[in-house]
Amino acid sequence: MKRLLPAWVGAPRLDPVLLSLLMLIIGFGLVVLYSASGQNMVVVKQQVARLGFGLVVMLVISQVPPRVLKAWTPWLYGIGIVMLLATWVLGVGRGTQRWLDLGLLRFQPSELMKLAVPMMVAWYLHPKVLPPTWKAVGIALGILLIPTLLIARQPDLGTALLVAASGIFTLYLAGLRWRVLFGFAGMATAAAPVLWLVMKEYQRNRVRTFLNPEADPLGHGWNIIQSKIAVGSGGLTGKGWLNGTQSHLEFVPERHTDFILAVLSEEFGLIGVILLMLVYLLLVARGLYVASIARDTGARLLAGALSLTFFVYVLVNGGMVSGVLPVVGVPLPLISYGGTSAVTLLAGFGMMMSIYGHRKFIR
Repeated sequence: MKRLLPAWVGAPRLDPVLLSLLMLIIGFGLVVLYSASGQNMVVVKQQVARLGFGLVVMLVISQVPPRVLKAWTPWLYGIGIVMLLATWVLGVGRGTQRWLDLGLLRFQPSELMKLAVPMMVAWYLHPKVLPPTWKAVGIALGILLIPTLLIARQPDLGTALLVAASGIFTLYLAGLRWRVLFGFAGMATAAAPVLWLVMKEYQRNRVRTFLNPEADPLGHGWNIIQSKIAVGSGGLTGKGWLNGTQSHLEFVPERHTDFILAVLSEEFGLIGVILLMLVYLLLVARGLYVASIARDTGARLLAGALSLTFFVYVLVNGGMVSGVLPVVGVPLPLISYGGTSAVTLLAGFGMMMSIYGHRKFIR
């Protein structure tokens, strides 16, 4: 009988360690979301549906061999660029042009580029001599700068920085030296005055608020001031689940999305935050281990870049909520309420599981 499906479609190739850590974070996230949403089961059920869809996507991608993912990479990158360009004309959003309304669903093309950029940089560097030559570095930078600038124009500076970071991590894992990266960082810092001139006023206000939130405590500084109060009031062990006062009295803004870590900190305290961060670190470490046993250079670069970019998600959100970094609208991975970001993250872990399932054998 003729086979209807490709030969590589078969039993799921899942990494039990990655899967266990992901399910632990997701389960704890739903518990925190129930409290952060004001015990709103509708919000929790919506998040369960979105995470369920993301897990299905992860399962499907885990079956796709890395060689097939590699073959799809230029198409995925090209489609992503076209969709980013389409947001110039068809984009919707509150004061931005980040989303494409496809009728049955609204899609944020920038989320696709969080996967497509490290895939494309890894695809380009895979057959090259490593460490990469200056010419290869220049082309790789072009690959990541095109979508970064398109996303920054929407404007969505937070996502643009994450997309750029995913490409930079790929270059670093390919052998680019630290001093070169510091050189690029120095040039970016020198260009900061130019960036200030092209930034939107609300983005400038975020920088001003980061530097001195108390200058406008009832306006732009309100979010971060209330967030820090909630974080500090949790103390070592927290006030207990469902007992957070700052969040339930609605002092903390966006408490079930970008600032959900403030709710978690208030109710579960420093110990709860440390335990969550430990699980996150274990997840990143497992991703780097998967990268180390990958069959080829392209898969190794992709798995490593996805793992380190996930770490940046956690770092930026934690810094944002605690006032160490400016507010840039980055959700806490797999904890914050939201669909597109969660599905993108789980798709990335599906790629890691594909790489794990087709790993080289180590005796």
